[in-house]
Amino acid sequence: MADQIILRHVTKKFTTKTLGDIVAVDDFNLNVHEGECFSFLGPSGCGKSTTLRMIAGFEDLTEGEIELCGRLVSSSKKNLYVPPEERGLGMVFQAFAVWPHMNVFENVAFPLRIQKVNKVDINRRVAEALHHTSLTGLENTFPSDLSGGQQQRIALARAIVTNPKVMLLDEPLSNLDPKLRETMRFEIKALQRKFNFTIIFVTHDQSEAMAISDRMMVCDMGRIMQIDTPENLYNKPCNRFVHNFLGESTFINVEIRDGKAYPKGHPEQALDLPVPPDAAREMVVATRPNEIALKGPDGTGFTTHIEKRIFLTDRTEYLVSVGNQLLKVQTPHRVAFSEGEACSVHFVEPMWYPADDEQAEKERHRRQLV
Repeated sequence: MADQIILRHVTKKFTTKTLGDIVAVDDFNLNVHEGECFSFLGPSGCGKSTTLRMIAGFEDLTEGEIELCGRLVSSSKKNLYVPPEERGLGMVFQAFAVWPHMNVFENVAFPLRIQKVNKVDINRRVAEALHHTSLTGLENTFPSDLSGGQQQRIALARAIVTNPKVMLLDEPLSNLDPKLRETMRFEIKALQRKFNFTIIFVTHDQSEAMAISDRMMVCDMGRIMQIDTPENLYNKPCNRFVHNFLGESTFINVEIRDGKAYPKGHPEQALDLPVPPDAAREMVVATRPNEIALKGPDGTGFTTHIEKRIFLTDRTEYLVSVGNQLLKVQTPHRVAFSEGEACSVHFVEPMWYPADDEQAEKERHRRQLV
């Protein structure tokens, strides 16, 4: 499978008045395959939108090079920069970016008129784009008379009308209500299958990314943390940040003594867990709340009690005291405990990570202010 988007050692540096120098994108190396839906995922300030803007040509890179469909479009060494309009990309943004003074037909036809496509081909290609985005019959309607979902479909139609090989989607669904967002996810995937274009999808919404992506990149503080399939990222996160960012997580800070893990605040009772041979003196035990077994105080597991019980529609959630920490546990409704009741906690294949990095948290917060 050919690579349609290649980033080699791409770096972007900014200088701000209040926060000084920021390396927004730090040595990104990335290959996106033809026909793939590839998502950039991470919190505000992680570098995902800046990377998309460099691929689009709206930002020039500080170092490295970018190749699109076998053509070099940005290179710091060769002092090469191809402007956005010459990169042959389709783009859809968070703000629908439809022109209010143009009707639906003219909004979609606009990029073809810029390319000086003949009138017959414009009519044919606009009609096809409107058909595939469920806008047929609305050609003479103005955007102000349409819903948010219909306006976003105009943006999609305008992006596919030029038959791009690569589509860049920057949080295109974040202004829509939850039900419509779910519908539009499937419509975007259907369009991709129909036209076989490659998608770069930027979002901070993990469920959105996991639903639509073949592969995902999770980044943090301008660095790539992990690239993999949604399943592998969820089941085999490479560090605590990825674990915490994808899905619900629960963590216990522990101290390692004599090959046993003692939760902070409870130096007498160890967790019933084998400790990794390379564990440091302080570690974090990570697991998903629905992967913890809650049983009666049967002498195995970690004996404790229920601090709080929360009944939800599809599960019961418990907060359980483990040392000086509260552990979140999610169980089916048939597992029933009362607040204050004794219980034991059993972990199923948890993951181990180094202790919290306070400096990383400070830097993460600083970047969100840029």
